[in-house]
Amino acid sequence: MARAFITGLAGTSVSADERRFLSEADPWGLILFKRNIENPGQVSKIVDDFRESIGREDAPVLIDQEGGRVQRLGPPHWPVYPPGAAFGALYDRDRSAGVAAAKLGARLIAADLATLGITVDCLPLADLRLPGADAVIGDRAYGDAPDKVSAIAAGVAEGLMTGGVLPVLKHIPGHGRATADSHQSLPVVGTERAVLEATDFAAFRSLSALPMAMTAHVVFTAVDALPATTSPTIIREVIRGFIGFDGLLMSDDVSMGALRGSIGQRSAAALAAGCDMVLHCNGKIVEMQEVASNTSELTGAAARRADAALAARVRPPAIDLAAARAEFADMLGQGAGPTAGVSAFRS
Repeated sequence: MARAFITGLAGTSVSADERRFLSEADPWGLILFKRNIENPGQVSKIVDDFRESIGREDAPVLIDQEGGRVQRLGPPHWPVYPPGAAFGALYDRDRSAGVAAAKLGARLIAADLATLGITVDCLPLADLRLPGADAVIGDRAYGDAPDKVSAIAAGVAEGLMTGGVLPVLKHIPGHGRATADSHQSLPVVGTERAVLEATDFAAFRSLSALPMAMTAHVVFTAVDALPATTSPTIIREVIRGFIGFDGLLMSDDVSMGALRGSIGQRSAAALAAGCDMVLHCNGKIVEMQEVASNTSELTGAAARRADAALAARVRPPAIDLAAARAEFADMLGQGAGPTAGVSAFRS
């Protein structure tokens, strides 16, 4: 039975030590980063070798393929996609056009991923872009208004799922107000709860039916002194309660600088708080082993949510990729020169 964690790998192939680890520890899934990627054939092989090592053909393989600054697959083998702010700029001029472009862009990303055997994209973001916040979110966000962000995020999720790729909603219940980069240190947000519920938290509410979500390593002092990832109060009252999310809840990467304690302690704390799944990304095998030793087999409600998430995948209908890419470029204004405020799409 799979264990409740998602692992990374060190390089562009599965080493003998990693193969033994995967076989023995049986992580639920794998996440890929730029260090794991060279070309399409190599990516397909590392995906296949991972699944062969754990003996599950349907094991999820994840990636962060947002576009803009966060894009693990890129030239010369894969297109450059715009950041989330590009869809926000279109939305401000024409709401339906902004959502349609976001949906089509995600459908194209799904096509890129599906051919490699990658089945999960850590997208969309429902984080707001707010003044005074750290730039870690920045132009990755779709905007500063909850209804706008929710509408575009829903379009992105629909595009991915139509393409046979599962979305992961992030960073619940919101990273946009943080004044620090949680990769480096722990952000502390002192905003009143009523304001958070009307803004940051609100952006996630209409997206609560999505199959998976990733937590924010952010403290909201109006709710608890612990970061959301390890806070039973935030997970119970805000994520499962106010937002109403009932899908598979995974932590953000437990090796990030925001969290304290050993990797094992962080992993155990996330699960104890109510996360269903621990995410560990850096590919360091000693840490991977510590995560495995501090996570349980996937059972109960967590197993139910994991099974439901995987069951949400559909076989994508046929798509004329050349025509779709041309349509997407036109949506971004490339037909008559780049539209102001909209990043170019290059295939």
